[in-house]
Amino acid sequence: MKHHKRNRKFGRETGPRRALLRGLSRELILRGRITTTEARAKELRPMVEKLVTRARLASVGNHRILLSVLGGDLRATSKLVKDVAPRYKERPGGYLRITKTSPRQGDASPMAVIEFV
Repeated sequence: MKHHKRNRKFGRETGPRRALLRGLSRELILRGRITTTEARAKELRPMVEKLVTRARLASVGNHRILLSVLGGDLRATSKLVKDVAPRYKERPGGYLRITKTSPRQGDASPMAVIEFV
């Protein structure tokens, strides 16, 4: 049954879909803002917000979980723990903002900018 399974599939199997979201989350953490399709941004926001919430409590276990979710990328993990998470120490959630932009020229796909608040 499909009860409560509302994630977007993006025309991919589980592994490639997970790799897509992992790559998007790494780039978002390293750059601070990215431009992508609206659907990808909406799917990415809860994933990265959970990572930031976990990074706020910097323990060895949380660091290892972050490293695992981000695919072993030490740069993104350390930036998340040392730079991004301390900015939101007092904030109870809502670390990301999605702003809709004009459609993509080639296929008129709805685009959006996702960035840290």
